[in-house]
Amino acid sequence: MSLLFVLLNSVDIIHEWIKLGAGFTAVIAVFGAAWGIAMIARSAIENIARQPEAGNDLRSSMVVAAALIEGITFFALVIILLTLFV
Repeated sequence: MSLLFVLLNSVDIIHEWIKLGAGFTAVIAVFGAAWGIAMIARSAIENIARQPEAGNDLRSSMVVAAALIEGITFFALVIILLTLFV
């Protein structure tokens, strides 16, 4: 085998590893976001159960925090997709 063939073949292998790494990164990003939103919801529900009169404030804070987490997750997924297709 020539050196050029080995180099070109290794580039294809490296590209496949990059795709695999991007897939794992997407899974970690989505799992982390789901876990974070679940923790926010759990603590908000616990606090609403303790103080029902503070429910509206807690609910709005929960929605804002969940939206920020989802925004960061979408940003991470866009970067992952750019890694895969560009």
